[in-house]
Amino acid sequence: MLLAAMTAVVVLSGCGSNSDAASSNSADGKQETKTLRISFNPGPYSDQFKKGVAPYLEKKGYEITYKEFTDGIQPNVAVANGEIDANVFQHSLYLESINKREKIDLVGVVQVPTPPMGLYSKKHQSLDEIPDGAQVNLPNEPVNMLRALTILKEVGWITLKDNIDPLQTSINDVTSNPHNIKFVPTEPAQGPQALQDVDYAAIQGNFAIANNIKLTTALKLENMTDPFTNIVAVASKNKDKQFVKDIIDGYHSQEFKDYIKTNSAYEGYHLPAYFNE
Repeated sequence: MLLAAMTAVVVLSGCGSNSDAASSNSADGKQETKTLRISFNPGPYSDQFKKGVAPYLEKKGYEITYKEFTDGIQPNVAVANGEIDANVFQHSLYLESINKREKIDLVGVVQVPTPPMGLYSKKHQSLDEIPDGAQVNLPNEPVNMLRALTILKEVGWITLKDNIDPLQTSINDVTSNPHNIKFVPTEPAQGPQALQDVDYAAIQGNFAIANNIKLTTALKLENMTDPFTNIVAVASKNKDKQFVKDIIDGYHSQEFKDYIKTNSAYEGYHLPAYFNE
C-alpha cells in the first residue's frame, strides 16, 4: 500500500507537454490548456482525486489524463521516466524501498486520506476466537508485513523484536507466537481473495475498499502513523514546479475537505493533519 501486471487505462485525452508552469496565455489572450498525467492503483484514491481535486485543477486550466496500474513498481518508474507526472497509491516507506530498488528519485509532496490496514475474518466473529495453529494472511512486502505484524502484536497474539528495520521485515522478527499462528504471506492485492481460505487476513485499506470490504467490518484497524499515510509522489526534480504546487493546493482546498468529510464512504479513514487547518 501490488501485482506484476500493468494495465493502462486512458480515461481522458490529452497527452501534451508536461504541466510545469502556471497558467499561460496564447497570443490572442486565451488561456492555454495544461496537461497533467496522473496514475492510480486499485482503491479509493482515484475517486478522491477525480471528485475532490480534479474540479479544482480543471478550473485552473488543466486537462487531466488518468492511468491505472496494478503493481507498485511500474507507476513509480513511469514517473521517474517522465511518462506520467504523479501517482497516488503508496506510503512514504514503500516509496523509499522502491527508490532504492529501482535506483530512482521520487518524493512525496502531500498526504491523502488513507484507509488503514485491518484484520478481517470470514470464519470468526472476534479476535478471542483464534484457534491454535490459525492461518493468518499478511502482505509479503517487508514494509507492509511490519504493519500487519504490528496489528497482531497489538491484539496480543505475538511479540516482536525491537527496532525492526521496515525495509527488512520478515517473519523471523516474531519473537513469540503462543497461538502457533501459521503465517501465509502473499502479494498485498491477494489479501481479499485469501480471506476466503484463512482464519484471518491483514488487508491493506485500499485493497479492502477495492473489493467492497467495509473498513467498519474489520476486527481491528491499525493505529496509522504518518509513514504509512499515502502520498502523491512526483519526481524529485519536479517537486517545486507549478503543477505540483497546484496539486497540493487542490488537496488542501476546502472543496476537497468538504467532499471527504461529507461522504460516508470515507468513514474510518486516517485524515492528514491539514484537515484540521
